[in-house]
Amino acid sequence: MLVHPTGQAHPLVEPADFAGSRLPEEVAAHEPQLRAVFAWAGEYLGGPHPDLGRRGAVCPFTDTSLQRGLFYLSVRGGTPSDPDELAALLLHYRDWFAELEPRTGPGAQFKTILVLFPDLAEFGVVDRTQELLKAEYTRLGLMLGEFHPGPPQKAGLWNPAFRPLHSPVPLLAIRHMVPTDFPFLRDDDTTVAAYLQRFGRRVPTHLRDEVRAAADRLSTPAGS
Repeated sequence: MLVHPTGQAHPLVEPADFAGSRLPEEVAAHEPQLRAVFAWAGEYLGGPHPDLGRRGAVCPFTDTSLQRGLFYLSVRGGTPSDPDELAALLLHYRDWFAELEPRTGPGAQFKTILVLFPDLAEFGVVDRTQELLKAEYTRLGLMLGEFHPGPPQKAGLWNPAFRPLHSPVPLLAIRHMVPTDFPFLRDDDTTVAAYLQRFGRRVPTHLRDEVRAAADRLSTPAGS
């Protein structure tokens, strides 16, 4: 378990912590929720799904993140009803994420923090918080993903009928943005611009036509 150097964020539970019969005392009150999300990550995110619409795992990075011990879970109790309140709670995790190793290099893409909100019954605040923070996080080279039992109504990229963001506990996930994230960013000029600034010379081959079209759209004045 990792403890924030100033105590401004709740502890981060590491994959190795789940090997024991009990989690550390500091997070024992939420052990059922933490174990449920840890199991969901390995079985659902790290595995295939018949409705996904492509081969491979739901999230291609999760299995490696777990194996490398870079998949961290934290819990925030309470029932924030306002996206600004939830955004403020995430601030310290966002900054802590930037300080955790690895900060650079290929291994950094597997670093992930999931912040669980087990007391939330109104899941819409999770969706609204992600929408509020999306542009800011992408400017910083980060992705913020929303998951909850609702589930969120965002459709799968390969199967529009699939709702891939289902989780047993409401949560927001922080990770580094990678070149293959463009499909999650293409519908907003702000996030497209952030992507182009970071990956303009490293666009995957299968995305180049789509990225080029988005870049052309940004360079065309409105109304012309």
